[in-house]
Amino acid sequence: MKPFRFIAIVLTGLSLVSQTAFAQPQSGRITYEVMQKVDLSQMRIVINGQEIRPGSADAPAVDIPETRSFTQYFIFAGTYGKEEQDRNTGGMVVRQFRQDGGPGGPGGPEGRENRNVNGRPFERTVFLDLAAQKTVEVVTIRKDSVTRQYQTELPLKRETGWQPSGKTKKIAGYTCQKATVPFRNLTYIVWYTTELPFTYSPIPSLTPEKGVVLQIESENEAYKATKIVEGNVTERDVMPPKDAQVVTPDELNTIRQKAMADMRQKMMNEFQNRN
Repeated sequence: MKPFRFIAIVLTGLSLVSQTAFAQPQSGRITYEVMQKVDLSQMRIVINGQEIRPGSADAPAVDIPETRSFTQYFIFAGTYGKEEQDRNTGGMVVRQFRQDGGPGGPGGPEGRENRNVNGRPFERTVFLDLAAQKTVEVVTIRKDSVTRQYQTELPLKRETGWQPSGKTKKIAGYTCQKATVPFRNLTYIVWYTTELPFTYSPIPSLTPEKGVVLQIESENEAYKATKIVEGNVTERDVMPPKDAQVVTPDELNTIRQKAMADMRQKMMNEFQNRN
């Protein structure tokens, strides 16, 4: 009987080890390092309140970085999650020029002032219902000590044409599968894991049918999960506010544009008052 007792103990021990090794975190945070090429079509130069596209005949010579880098987080608990970015992401650089053409004119060392303006005139947060695969965008605007919140639901439109490669590798401690996907006239390489208990991608269109994307590579942008920390998150932390005003996606875009225009006007007035 002793050998049988010994075998039973070993099997029980292996079972416990197996359950622990494959336990999936129910809450936590994924940290992504992001690099994106700067899209000049989305940039604007404002001169005396007039928007001018970079590269046009009226645009002054300015140094525009080719890429931008930032950190993005996905925080999850149960069937909900939300995205956050570094607070400095999306800041502005204000460059003031004198209007004469002398040494202090445009481009001259004495006629130009650079000023970094961190942040936006609004806060944007993306929430996800992971069970229903729905995304809710919330914009918070604070003006004259008054805070207003608006929210809209965004549909999830998955790209088709996924091509699995059969290759795998470890990312942030999780085994990932490799696939290629045609997207935005480019080929994107996507690495995703099925070892987490939900489905998510930092680029919504590149969300697999099942799994969490931990790395994306293309000519224009790259995302890579560098750390996954378990615990210390509740569903209340990652659910959208219940009292935000519901608007359509077009209405929310108009609200954002107005907030940006108000901020530009305020900044221009401040510069004019200083001169």
